[in-house]
Amino acid sequence: MQKIKSLMARQGLKSPQESMADLSPVENLRIPSKEELRELREQPIDPQAEQEIIDSIEEIYFSNDSFDMVQHELEKLPPELNLQELEEYRDKLKRQQAAVSKKVADLILEKQPSYVKELERVTALQTNLQLAAVICTNARRQLSVSKEGFTEASLGLLANQRRRQLLTGLLKSLRTIKTLQRTDVRLSEMLEEEDYPGAIQLCLECQKAASTFKHYSCISELNSKLQDTLEQIEEQLDVALSKTCKHFDVSHYTKVQLAYTLLGKTQTAMDQLHMHFTQAIHNTVFQVVLGYVELCAGNADTKFQKMQYKDLCTHITLDSYIPCLTDLCKALWEVMLSYHRTMQWHEAHDKKETTPTPDDAAATESDESVVDRSYVKKKLEHGLTRIWQDVQLKVKAYILGTDMSNFKYDDFIVVLDVISRLMQVGEEFCGSKSEVLQESIKRQSVNYFKNYHRARLEELRMFLENETWELCPVKSNFNIAQLHEFKFMGQCRSPSVSPSRQAVSSTSPAQEEQSLFQQYLQEGNPFEMHAENKEEETEDVLASNGYESDELEKSVYQDYDSDSDVPEELKQDYVDEQTGDVPLKSVSRETIRSKKKSDYNLNKTNAPILTNTTLNVIRLVGKYMQMMNILKPIAFDVIHCVSQLFDYYLYAVYTFFGRNDMYESSGLGLISSRLRTTLNRIQESLIDMEAVGENAGVHGTAEDRKEKVPSPHLSQLVVLTNSGTLYGLAQRVVATESLVFLAEQFESLQSHLDTMMPAAKKPFLQQFYSQTVSTASELRKPIYWIVAAKAIDYEQMLLMMAGVKWDIRDIMSQHNVYVDVLLKEFEQFNKRLGDVSRHVRIPLPVSNVLWEHCIRLANRTLVEGYANVKKCSNEGRALMQLDFQQFLMKLEKLTDLRPIPDKEFVETYIKAYYLTENDMEQFIKNHREYSMKQLANLVNVCLGSHINKKARQKLLAAIDDIDRPKR
Repeated sequence: MQKIKSLMARQGLKSPQESMADLSPVENLRIPSKEELRELREQPIDPQAEQEIIDSIEEIYFSNDSFDMVQHELEKLPPELNLQELEEYRDKLKRQQAAVSKKVADLILEKQPSYVKELERVTALQTNLQLAAVICTNARRQLSVSKEGFTEASLGLLANQRRRQLLTGLLKSLRTIKTLQRTDVRLSEMLEEEDYPGAIQLCLECQKAASTFKHYSCISELNSKLQDTLEQIEEQLDVALSKTCKHFDVSHYTKVQLAYTLLGKTQTAMDQLHMHFTQAIHNTVFQVVLGYVELCAGNADTKFQKMQYKDLCTHITLDSYIPCLTDLCKALWEVMLSYHRTMQWHEAHDKKETTPTPDDAAATESDESVVDRSYVKKKLEHGLTRIWQDVQLKVKAYILGTDMSNFKYDDFIVVLDVISRLMQVGEEFCGSKSEVLQESIKRQSVNYFKNYHRARLEELRMFLENETWELCPVKSNFNIAQLHEFKFMGQCRSPSVSPSRQAVSSTSPAQEEQSLFQQYLQEGNPFEMHAENKEEETEDVLASNGYESDELEKSVYQDYDSDSDVPEELKQDYVDEQTGDVPLKSVSRETIRSKKKSDYNLNKTNAPILTNTTLNVIRLVGKYMQMMNILKPIAFDVIHCVSQLFDYYLYAVYTFFGRNDMYESSGLGLISSRLRTTLNRIQESLIDMEAVGENAGVHGTAEDRKEKVPSPHLSQLVVLTNSGTLYGLAQRVVATESLVFLAEQFESLQSHLDTMMPAAKKPFLQQFYSQTVSTASELRKPIYWIVAAKAIDYEQMLLMMAGVKWDIRDIMSQHNVYVDVLLKEFEQFNKRLGDVSRHVRIPLPVSNVLWEHCIRLANRTLVEGYANVKKCSNEGRALMQLDFQQFLMKLEKLTDLRPIPDKEFVETYIKAYYLTENDMEQFIKNHREYSMKQLANLVNVCLGSHINKKARQKLLAAIDDIDRPKR
């Protein structure tokens, strides 16, 4: 190629565009001249030969332009040069050069149009470049002018404007920062105003703003301070939450809940709330008890504050026990009421939030809040049981911390009443049966009741031993419902309701259906009711006479002047104990007024016969039933003790007036097997027979004897041996009939006791009534028999009958003198009976029993007198019948008793005289009520008249056979 170029340069050939050579930096390639081209074309053309020549060229010539061909060829020369060879070689090279040149020339000619065209484009490009250079030069010159004249001033203004804008933004930021710096002052104010939601909202907004300006170093410090403030707000919020545990305020609690919602800590708030309630219960009871303990201690010693609550409870004095218990329950009520109102608030809040929201975003938010609400609801429901359990345990510790065995009865009833009310609160609070409270109060009650009952039995023994068995003058319309101890039965027939609640329900029936939480939701306290109902109505059961001179009794049993003071129960004849129904016929107010003002009429048939001791026992039964009414778990223990009161009274009356060794010999069957069994049972289970014996303490354990009471002794003031008073008939009547009256009262209480009795123990109650209470009236027979046996001189009558001659031959028309004497005895007895009745009303059943006993004894004495006869004729037997008929005729005028008792007993014995041998044998077998002596005498008297000796021996043998099994 270089050769071609050198050749073209040597030839002086230039391209057609030579005029622009100066402007173009590109080297112009020389083009072969037309002569050279022609020369090359004119050479013989043999393509194949030409190709062979080209192929014969050494490879090295095609390598690159830096190749030095001359050097190469010179190096190839042999050491010895040969001209001819050199020339041949030279010719060869020339041929090769010519072939290459021709090839190149052909190629150039072939590409010349393209070359020319391209060369023109290059030339045009060169021209454009020169034009662009001129434009750039002009532009630079004009830019230099603009820079000097316009840019520096204008851009300076723009820069200043931009700086101003930046400074304005900075000022705004600084003002925001200043506001943020002053936020803590406002936050403090809001916290003082208890605007917790506003404070949290402000704090959160400040935190958001602070995060926007966190690139300022002062703001990073502020951010941490805001975080501390937020934590401080949470602490104050926690304190505010704890305040709702004692005094719930709707607006306050709403603020607190809203604040926790803003913090997103609703569930945490509920956990904290329950913790605060637990703490509130502990702190409340501790402070109440501590206050009373320190008050009673009377010194400033602070050792009590370091005590455990359980130990603190043991330092409560007996005087402060009830006020402290009441205050304790009041304080716990406040806590439980706050929890109840908290639940109400959440229920109402849930209803508002569950209203449908059409907005999807709100719906999503609602879905999140549903989880919170569900958690809160479950937590609150679960908390009910936990809180009540805490309350029970605290009250249990208080109850068991003091020994109540020496409490007064009324004080103990107050304690039971308060605990009963508390259990009612627990049932309404969470449906709990308060097993913890029941168990603790049961333990105290059983302990108390054993001591109390033991003391009351000893007291009853003292009463009985000092009782003169005088009539206690009560009003004719006396009813146990009038006694304070039985007021609870009139107020509410349901034994499950506490007395204080009964008082509420009786005064305001409309409130009875409401729960305690509904009644005292806004104000008041259920444990204040006890103090309000403390004042009781004065009893009006005693008649005015008999206590006129006793100021103490008058003050207790004063008569009312105004009719309005009389309870409704007293304005009626009676109130049915089981149903509470009032009979159709009721006493008018005027009648009551007249009864109150009139003196007690001893002859009123309906005036109950009872003594002070009877009244005392009835009152005790009422007190025992009050205790059962409030505390059912000890119902069986109490009823068992109630039965012992009746048992002891019955046994005392029997021991004082009915025990006599002459019963069995009378053959009257005065004491039934049932009564005998009852008396034996009482003696074995209740009476301490060793207390007065010489071997006291030898038999039986101390524990067994502790449950027993010594047998009572009749007061020395009671004289039962004076015939002028019919051997203490008045006292016997008062004692026996007061026992019957007591049994009647027990009967009227049976259904009420039955409702209180546990199902498993009801057979005990039924057995007590069927075997003990119902036997009270049976004591009349043995007690009045002693009077009947001594009131008439039966021995004198036997002596007079022995002096009568019965083997007469004439029929007599005049009865014997002994009949008149006997009738005089009866008349005297009737007169004495009338004298006694002027002091003590003798009920019809009593007079009937007395007359029956006297007549039975008289009839048996007649038979005994007839059985002592050695000789008797038919006329003598007729005289016997005449005497007996005279006796009956006169007797029937003295007594209303019909039929005359044992009339057949005498008549059958008299008529047996006429029986034949066979009939007599059958008579002996059938009539075992006659003694062996009486039957044998009957056989002996009949000997000779219509019975021979052989028949006599046979009949006496029959009598002996009847007597043998007895021996």
